[in-house]
Amino acid sequence: MRKIITLLLALSIGLPLFAQGQVSTRKHRLADFTDKMTLVVLTGDEVLNAALRQEVPYIWTSSTFEFCTLEKFEKVKTQDKYYFLIPVESQFKGEEEPGIRFLTLVKGGEEARQGIKAMFEVISLPVAAAMGTGERDLIYLGGIVQAIQDFTLAAMESESTAYKMSEWFGGRFRKSVNGKAVYIAEEDLSTAVTEKDLNRLESNLSLHLVPSPEVDRQYRQMSPETVVGYVIAPFLPGPSSYCYKLLFEADTHRLCYLERHKISDKKGAGFLPSELKPLGK
Repeated sequence: MRKIITLLLALSIGLPLFAQGQVSTRKHRLADFTDKMTLVVLTGDEVLNAALRQEVPYIWTSSTFEFCTLEKFEKVKTQDKYYFLIPVESQFKGEEEPGIRFLTLVKGGEEARQGIKAMFEVISLPVAAAMGTGERDLIYLGGIVQAIQDFTLAAMESESTAYKMSEWFGGRFRKSVNGKAVYIAEEDLSTAVTEKDLNRLESNLSLHLVPSPEVDRQYRQMSPETVVGYVIAPFLPGPSSYCYKLLFEADTHRLCYLERHKISDKKGAGFLPSELKPLGK
């Protein structure tokens, strides 16, 4: 099956579109979202397909939806009666090959004749490394689907939200984290975190640096007053690759933090010291 590869600027915002002298804003273009059908596109990753089939029916309540094949997507992508929730692989400038897979919500329309990258993008969130969906990715997939739906509904109501996705998620951060237990996997710490940093963090009794199975357990059992971290990065990052750091409220599975940084020798993939310091405080 043909693999879709699209150049996406993650966390990007769309520019207003001008037609017949009218300004069509993002909020305006999203006004029909709940009235249209969302087609959930199943691509070549059977593991991810199975997970989407399991998660979407329990989470996607904002519009009617159906699952469809990649072939059907190609046939109907120009029809504006559909929105499409579709996995895509992103290759950033300077990368030799795609590093991260995103779950993207796009709107059907004539722009699609020029390819998926020309379609109206509502939101795009990372779900896994491009080379395959792993076990941990499946655990947090439902939270990603919920985040896409939450943001889209909020963007329908607020022009500011529609243009500022990262700020909208970031606005939840302080309220979601303050006073709560925070679990971060030791494997999800950047190489920039030194022993000196770890010693300084020992006084923060709310921050728990533990093996990943314990983080995932807190998320699975929906522990109250708890936040968990998760990192998505390419399997073989290059000098132009990015990693994404996410925090979820364990009891609601709500995404409350989303940041990225370019991977380098000094800043390996994972949470940075500056991100760990305020957690749980």
